[in-house]
Amino acid sequence: MSLAAMTTTQQQQQPAVLEKKPVSWRYLAIGAAIQVFEVSTLGQPFEVLKTHMAAHRQDSLIAALKKTWQRGGVAGFYQGLVPWAWIEASTKGAVLLFTSSVVERECLNRQVSPSLAGIVAGMAGGLAQTYTTMGFCTFMKTVEVTRHRDNRSTWSVAGEILRKEGLRGLNRGATAVALRQMTNWGSRIGISRVTESLISGDDKRKPLSRLDRLFSAAVGGALGCWNQPIEVIRVEMQSQAKAPGRPIKPNIFNTAAFIYREHGLFGFYRGVTPRIMLSVYLTICMVFGGDELKKKFT
Repeated sequence: MSLAAMTTTQQQQQPAVLEKKPVSWRYLAIGAAIQVFEVSTLGQPFEVLKTHMAAHRQDSLIAALKKTWQRGGVAGFYQGLVPWAWIEASTKGAVLLFTSSVVERECLNRQVSPSLAGIVAGMAGGLAQTYTTMGFCTFMKTVEVTRHRDNRSTWSVAGEILRKEGLRGLNRGATAVALRQMTNWGSRIGISRVTESLISGDDKRKPLSRLDRLFSAAVGGALGCWNQPIEVIRVEMQSQAKAPGRPIKPNIFNTAAFIYREHGLFGFYRGVTPRIMLSVYLTICMVFGGDELKKKFT
C-alpha cells in the first residue's frame, strides 16, 4: 500500500474534529424568532392547558379544555400570550439557543461525546434562561391563567404583589423554574443527541436525514417530561387560585408536601399529557428548527 493510501485510510479511521469557530450572534435572533413562532402557534394552548391542570389538580384534560373555552373561546387558549409569553419566548429563546450552542461546541471541541455535550449544553442554556429572563415572565403567565377574574388588569395584580412582596414576590418560584429548565433542556437536547447517535449506529460520519433529526427531537421532547413533579410544584408556588392550607411562604419543599397531602403522588403528574405535547412541539422547533436555521443563516 502506498504512503498516500495509508494516510487516507488513517484519516478515515480518525474521529472528525470540529473547527473552533465562534458561535454567531445571529443565534440570538434565530432563537427568539423560533420561540415566538412556537408560542404563537401551538405552544401557548398547550401551556395554558398544562398550567390549568397543574394548578387545578382535580380537573381532567376534558374539564381543562371546557373551562379554558369558557374563559374566552379560542382566545382563552392564548391567555397570557400578549405580552408575557411573547416577552418570555423572545428572550428565553435567544438565551437558550446562543448559550447552548456555545457550550455544546466547546464540549465537542474538547472531544466530549455528542450525547454528553447535549446534556451539558441544555442544562447551561436552561439555567441561563431562568436567571436572565424567565422568572418574572413565567410568574406573570401563571398569574394570568390561575387568578380569579375581576376588574383588575394583570398589571394591577403585578403592582399589588410588588407592593406587598417586592421583587422577590414577582420572582416567586424562580428556584423551581431554574430546576425545571435545567433538567428540561438537559434532557431534551441530550436525549435528542442520544437518539441521533443510536440512529447513525457505528458510522458516526453518516449524515442523518431531516426525518431522522425530526424524530430524534420528538423523542427528546417526550422523554424530557420525566420532571413533571417539578413543573407542578412551580405552578403551585406561582398560582393565584385559592387553595386552603397552601403555605404562606411557599418554597419547593413545603409546596411539595402540600401537593402530596392534598392529592398524593398522582397530584405531581397533573397536566403531563398537554406538557408532553408542548415539549415535543417545542423541542422540534428549538432543536431540529434551530439546527436547520443555524446551518442556513450562519
